Amino acid sequence: MNRRPHKWKNGQPIYRQLMDELIAGILDRSYHEGAMLPSVRVLAEHYDVNPLTAAKAYRELAREGLVEALRGEGLMVREGVRASLMKRERTRFLKEEWPVLQARLARMEVDLSTLLVAR
Repeated sequence: MNRRPHKWKNGQPIYRQLMDELIAGILDRSYHEGAMLPSVRVLAEHYDVNPLTAAKAYRELAREGLVEALRGEGLMVREGVRASLMKRERTRFLKEEWPVLQARLARMEVDLSTLLVAR
């Protein structure tokens, strides 16, 4: 895992943004269910954050039930977590992001059929 320069946003704690990165990795299968996650030290180095920040991100993922600690081995992505994350992300998109996007498309007089053809 090589160091990955990352621009953190000011409006949200870095540990939360790091959690979002890890969740995206689970969704895009960079981190497979049943696979071990990088150690806190490796994760902190990869994202150029303090190890305490990386540890907090992992603690929160464990608290949410997305990963489980294996004593003496590290953290593993829980089986079945990707499907629940997909459902959660779809619901959030449809509730929070889609209405904003839909309103913007309406203001620009762009309909969905135009978007589908533009691909």
